[in-house]
Amino acid sequence: MAPILSGKRIVLGVSGGIAAYKAVTLASRLTQANALVDVIMTHSAAKFVAPVTFQGITQRSVATDTFEFWHDAGRLRIGHVALAHAADLFIIAPATAHTIARLALGLSDDLLSITALSYKGPMLLAPAMETNMWTHPATMGNVQTLRDWGVDFIGPEEGRLASGEVGEGRVAEPEDIFEVACKVIGRGGPLDGLRVVITAGGTREPIDPVRFMGNHSTGKMGAALARAARDLGAETVLVHAPLAVPPPGGVSLVPVHTAQQMYAAVMEELPQTDVLIGAAAVADYRPSDSVNYKLKKSPQQQVISLERTPDILHEVGRQRGEASPGPQLVIGFAAETNDLEANAVDKLERKNLDLVVLNDVSAPDSGFAVDTNRVTLFERDGNREAWPLMSKDEVAQAIMQRIVARLGRLDWKRSQPKAEDGSIESR
Repeated sequence: MAPILSGKRIVLGVSGGIAAYKAVTLASRLTQANALVDVIMTHSAAKFVAPVTFQGITQRSVATDTFEFWHDAGRLRIGHVALAHAADLFIIAPATAHTIARLALGLSDDLLSITALSYKGPMLLAPAMETNMWTHPATMGNVQTLRDWGVDFIGPEEGRLASGEVGEGRVAEPEDIFEVACKVIGRGGPLDGLRVVITAGGTREPIDPVRFMGNHSTGKMGAALARAARDLGAETVLVHAPLAVPPPGGVSLVPVHTAQQMYAAVMEELPQTDVLIGAAAVADYRPSDSVNYKLKKSPQQQVISLERTPDILHEVGRQRGEASPGPQLVIGFAAETNDLEANAVDKLERKNLDLVVLNDVSAPDSGFAVDTNRVTLFERDGNREAWPLMSKDEVAQAIMQRIVARLGRLDWKRSQPKAEDGSIESR
């Protein structure tokens, strides 16, 4: 889910390159997120992918003619003006060296460049070209010019190129472009200017180089929280143990493995943190005698001695009680199997938290490795609120809205789509 894109008008520019086929997947992903996608294709791009392909996916006309007129909310308007004025976000993927040069020089000799020149909102480019073209001083200079103007870039990545060579120049994957698009369009949201640090995943405490003590956490809830914070404009940091899901794009990633490493990472981030959300399943114990060689099977019983790991949220709460004020909000998760409310309230008070999110991980629809969650919120003022079963993305979005309310940012209003019916149709 990406509610941040719902109803948004996105112009997707496709320039001529073999990577144009990936723009089809991107258009599909944006459309599935309920964005209104208007595709502009250069004549070279149409040699790689037929315009009808994009029409079938977006259910909207594809623009290719500079002199085309469009119907916009009942008015007949010049095509590039209508598209540029209606858009909330302009993406060009793939962006060839030629296209980047034209944008940097302000040229307007085809529909894509003239629409870009008429557009004043956020722009995201996904370059794709041969390595030598990308690293050429002319391209680097053009990219820097566009960056100085506020244009965002994603990629290029290193990989196999159209020439058969391997190097930097491969277009970013559609899902990664999609994720960064959410971040770009979310700027200026209700959490803009705030730094949100989220922990996710289950830590792994080594027994030997092969084995570890761990838990069933997949990191799905933490990843969903990071996406939701990013989409509301927050500078988002995800401190994560190994995840069973891809981490969200557009956030700062701090990978760790053990509870000690997660503790150190959170403590390092803490002075600059406005909101801390502890969604990770952090091990309470670790082997006290971890060895650096593989333990061999023995006919005798193996006994592993355990010691406590550092309690991250407890230490944060302790510091908040001293001279340092700490984050404005600290939120913990209580994954419980019995005495649910008593354990949640105890965690809230003992760790000096502002809010605890309780979920019964023994329930088949709200435990580990599922896409849904049923939670109850416990707040410092005694308020408690049980939420119905929702997807983890929906839970994350609801938690972020609670954070917005707690921080007094309810007066913020996101700009509405440019046209109520989202209509721009070619004549």
